Amino acid sequence: MSSLYRSSFSMISRFRTITFLSRQLSVRSSVDPDEINRFRQLSSSWWNETGEYAALHSLNQLRIPFIREQLLQSSTKTNDSRKPLNGLQLLDIGCGGGILSEPLARLGASVLGIDAVSENISTAQYHTEPALKHNLNYKHVTLEELCENVEHIEKYDAIIASEVIEHINDVDSFIGNIGKLLKPKGLCFITTLNQTMASYLFGIIAAEYILRIVPAGTHSWNKFIRPSDLLVLFEKNGFSVLLNNGMLYNPITNRWSWSTNKAINYAVCAAKN
Repeated sequence: MSSLYRSSFSMISRFRTITFLSRQLSVRSSVDPDEINRFRQLSSSWWNETGEYAALHSLNQLRIPFIREQLLQSSTKTNDSRKPLNGLQLLDIGCGGGILSEPLARLGASVLGIDAVSENISTAQYHTEPALKHNLNYKHVTLEELCENVEHIEKYDAIIASEVIEHINDVDSFIGNIGKLLKPKGLCFITTLNQTMASYLFGIIAAEYILRIVPAGTHSWNKFIRPSDLLVLFEKNGFSVLLNNGMLYNPITNRWSWSTNKAINYAVCAAKN
């Protein structure tokens, strides 16, 4: 075993011991100010499909059908093949420049994208197609702030937090607040990174410092969460987990695929009880 491997394993073991406990600390907001500053510097890059967010653009080929099919199975509101999500209210948390919000709106859903970075919201609004102005809106607000507005309580058929929870402070309160905004039986979709040796080596060392798929410093391994821990938090907050699938990314082809392997990336769909 190399000294680098031993050092990495030792560091991961120490992080794992304190990570889940640290998430239980009381914090006013799940938003991390350091994360806001990091994404503010990248706000102009959202719609560059070959830039820093290339992997997220590619992820749409996996996550959009995933969201669409689960919503169609749980809803009878529409049978419009051109606009299959017509009549559904969706909330996209951490929407960034709108690269997921826009295609969901094109499927007919009424979408609100929210982000804690004002520059991201400006980018998303600037890019919005005129034809989507009636069913796609953006708001510079945190999840906690949105929960303070009674108009949003139990308003949404589905809430998406894709590649978000690995950047926040308190996953427990985050999921609890999602529950406040979802209608009964509403769906929550999350994609994120597991907390494993593989996610450290490939999700951080390789992705950020060798292949430079994303900028260095994008992720903090101690904020990654194991599927088992995430499922516990969902159940604690009144959800039933419907699906928990692994995802694999090929940096050579810039393509994602479903997998039984959850060692690095995974997706969860949970329904509010």
